Amino acid sequence: MRFLITAGPTREPLDPVRYLTNRSSGKMGYALAEAAQAAGHEVVLISGPVHLPAPDGVAMVRVEAAREMFEAVQSRIASAEVAIFSAAVADYRPVVRAEQKIKKDAATLILELERTEDILGSARLAFGFKGYLVGFAAETEKLIEHAQDKLARKGCDLVIANDVSQPGIGFDSAENAVTLCLPGGRTQALPQQSKTALARELITFITRHVP
Repeated sequence: MRFLITAGPTREPLDPVRYLTNRSSGKMGYALAEAAQAAGHEVVLISGPVHLPAPDGVAMVRVEAAREMFEAVQSRIASAEVAIFSAAVADYRPVVRAEQKIKKDAATLILELERTEDILGSARLAFGFKGYLVGFAAETEKLIEHAQDKLARKGCDLVIANDVSQPGIGFDSAENAVTLCLPGGRTQALPQQSKTALARELITFITRHVP
């Protein structure tokens, strides 16, 4: 099968020196790409800025900002049979990017932000994707409730939910524990394990459920 996977954070520039980002390391997305490739699938990995080597045998597309990731997905998703959106895309970006470094002159600084493109939410209607669609829900509260809401709103076949408020899993960690959220309110918890082992388990689950 042909997989498209997104991974890592995005960086939304504030000025030539600073940007808004998040704590995503990209480890989960890269592990998924490696597991899919090892299972014999064709993989395109669209990655935000991370400190990880490119997985062997995987077609890499490197981006910085949410708009770049949106455009990269839009131009490649039609050829995919499975799309896994594990990237932690910034929800907001500065309305104005300063041409020069913002100086520390005032006691306070107010930033006006605007929403970034909804990549997962665009997959079905805007991009016309008909394949198996997988989203991630990194939450700090009401994990299953928020994940099931995302599943319905974005037309996903599967949402992989993880509680990033828990120590030792999620962002910056080599391990993770997730709950699979499926249509009809069904859930399946996967125990804490290395992201490499978890990725193999997820790829096996996904490939078994692709029509």
